[in-house]
Amino acid sequence: MRRLILTTSVLALLGSASWAADAPKVAVTPVLTTTTTASGQPITVPAHPQVIVSTYDIPVGASLPFHKHPFQRYAYVMAGDLTVMNRDTNETYRYKTGDFIVEVLDQWHMGRNEGKTPVKLLVIDQVEPGKPNVIQAPAP
Repeated sequence: MRRLILTTSVLALLGSASWAADAPKVAVTPVLTTTTTASGQPITVPAHPQVIVSTYDIPVGASLPFHKHPFQRYAYVMAGDLTVMNRDTNETYRYKTGDFIVEVLDQWHMGRNEGKTPVKLLVIDQVEPGKPNVIQAPAP
C-alpha cells in the first residue's frame, strides 16, 4: 500500500512538472528602483501607513494647482505626457506613458498636461491614517 501511495505521488509530481514546463512564463519588467524622490529627497513613509490608491484623469491643457505633499506619493503614468514644475527647486520634470514618479515631499509643485492626449495617472499615497496628502498653495 505504501508503495502504491509513493508511486502515485511521484507520478503526480512528474505530471505537474511537465504541465509547468508547458505553461506560459510570467514576465517581470522593472519600472523603477530608487531610494529618493524626483528632487533627490530620501523616501520616507509613516509607521503603519494608510495606503490610498486613486486615478487621475487630466484633460489636454488642464493643470493641477500648486500643492505639496506631507507624506509620500507615487504616480504611474498610464497614458499621456505630464509636465511637473517644482517651484521650490525651479526644476521641471517631464513624464511619459510607462514612467513611475516618486513625488517630492513638502515642496510646492504643479502638474500640467501640455501634450496632445489626456493624461491618466494611477496615484498611491502612504499617509498617517486619516490625514490628507495634498495641501494647496494659498492664492497669490
